[in-house]
Amino acid sequence: MKAPPATRLSDDELIRASLTDPEAFAGLFDRYSGMLYRHVSRRLGPEPAEDLVGETFLIAFARRKHYDLSYPDARPWLFGIVTKLVSRHHRTEAARYRAMLRAPVEASVESPARQVAEGVTARATRPALAGALAALSARDRDVLLLYAWSDLSYEEVARALDIPIGTVRSRLNRARRKLRAKLGDLNPMREEET
Repeated sequence: MKAPPATRLSDDELIRASLTDPEAFAGLFDRYSGMLYRHVSRRLGPEPAEDLVGETFLIAFARRKHYDLSYPDARPWLFGIVTKLVSRHHRTEAARYRAMLRAPVEASVESPARQVAEGVTARATRPALAGALAALSARDRDVLLLYAWSDLSYEEVARALDIPIGTVRSRLNRARRKLRAKLGDLNPMREEET
């Protein structure tokens, strides 16, 4: 009987399969490398993103025997690995946010009306948001960006960073408060009721 295609397997099944067939692990790379690249690129820029994503999958592959197969979704595990790698570049990340304060907003190639609307919004909020992100502690920034940019739930952020869910909630609350204060009480992200 032929094994089902990797696209039909859950993450835990891919990891389990990779223990006997290492090539099965490529299914995780195909599934999540783009997502991880976007996350790292937003934080550090495109230059180191490709290397850090590659390093993330090398580490994950080496540690796959220790993955808790009771979790069918490997995103928190992978984001935890990449977040630790990003933390080694915390100076680069803070410098990137400071540079965003000074950099002009890139032009969009969409319709003129939409381009103007988006440009005005981006120009108005980008410097303030970049400054506010740079001012956050690395711990608070990690929680906020995993939640807001990577669309992880509180539980998944807790798994990714190996911290209690209460710590996720308090760090996210603190980061939101600081961002709102820096942005004049504008909420830069949808706030979830807790």
